[in-house]
Amino acid sequence: MNTVNYVDVAAGIMVFLVAALHIYILVLEMFWWRTPRGLRSFGMTQEVADSSAKLAANQGLYNGFLAAGLLWGLFAYGVVNGRAILTFFLACVIVAGIYGGATVNRRITLIQSVPAAVALILVWLS
Repeated sequence: MNTVNYVDVAAGIMVFLVAALHIYILVLEMFWWRTPRGLRSFGMTQEVADSSAKLAANQGLYNGFLAAGLLWGLFAYGVVNGRAILTFFLACVIVAGIYGGATVNRRITLIQSVPAAVALILVWLS
């Protein structure tokens, strides 16, 4: 009889949500940076957005790489067999969120690092 491991399911869902968040950040930074949504999200003026758009697009691309790594680990190997890959990419997200929180806005730590830390704990409990 097959039993469902709810910790594995929860870990998979959290990893997926962290990846989805980083895809959303990619879209914000690469495509919506200069739009009203981008301006609101990052609390900037049109002038600041216009002068930093290339930097933001580059930053968005890196967020996409984080999402790609998480999705690769999750879907190619699963939570248990992909633990090393998921640990690496979740740790990258945590460190980036802590750095962003320390240098830009504390909210970044809450938005990025906390969900990634929860996902990492669940990955290691699975």
